[in-house]
Amino acid sequence: MKIDRLIGILSVLLQKEKVTAPYLADKFEVSRRTINRDIEDICKAGIPIVTTRGVNGGISIMEGYRMDKTLLTSREMQSILAGLRSLDSVSFTGQYRQLMDKLSVGNHDLIHVDSHIMINLSSWYKETLTPKIHLFQEAIEECRLTRFSYFSPSGETSRCIEPYTLVFQWSSWYVWGYCCLREDYRMFKLNRMADLELCQEHFTKRNMPAYENEPTGPFPVRFQVKAICQPAVKWRIIEEFGIESLKEMEDGRLLFQAGYSDKENLMGWVLSLGSQIELLEPEAFRKELAETAGRIRALYQPENGESVI
Repeated sequence: MKIDRLIGILSVLLQKEKVTAPYLADKFEVSRRTINRDIEDICKAGIPIVTTRGVNGGISIMEGYRMDKTLLTSREMQSILAGLRSLDSVSFTGQYRQLMDKLSVGNHDLIHVDSHIMINLSSWYKETLTPKIHLFQEAIEECRLTRFSYFSPSGETSRCIEPYTLVFQWSSWYVWGYCCLREDYRMFKLNRMADLELCQEHFTKRNMPAYENEPTGPFPVRFQVKAICQPAVKWRIIEEFGIESLKEMEDGRLLFQAGYSDKENLMGWVLSLGSQIELLEPEAFRKELAETAGRIRALYQPENGESVI
């Protein structure tokens, strides 16, 4: 986009004493004539640009008008670059790498220096996940409806939504938007989508509240969980719920207490810990767990006393 290129040219001019039109044309992959028009547009915007001819000629911002080479400190720039690297890890297009190059013109050491923070948003499902992210980015920018099949514990449904925000939370990618089926705002997990389609129909943006990045926002706590756990699974509970969710009992076992929003997820989590956990509350779930365990046992129970290999 032209506005992106103009911002990029300004970034270069603020960080370099002087550059040539061929340099800018090569960097932004456009013709010299396009660069000349861009320079004229920047001048019309009130930023005095000076062009000089000859061996040492080039393009620069008028002396005295120049601001500091950057309004950001090195530490602030490193924080921005860390965020851009994280987006590049899931994008696979190189567009964020190009933006990093623009921001660090004149100081490429910022990119190559050892960073104190490294964020990797890539996924095992990158071959299917990345195209979905790109499609929703386009849909959000162009205000276009999207359709897809969605798989949830309650079954498979066909959805049409007005997408507003891509969200990376709880180690997964989601889209936040208005669901035409439910007539309300919903969060949808990208990995649960199939047959994703970018529609030709456009929508008018609603006067909706901004997505609040709160841990319990879309998934409020609906019930309290209490369980007794064996020390062998302490590491996993700390990883998933934090050490504050545990209290050591006199016999060495651990009392686990936390809020939960979804019954199906809770049941699956308890079953994944096997005999290392006993659910105490909600008490109504205990019977259902026992029945599920019985069905699992029957599934693997050898017939006629035959051993299972």
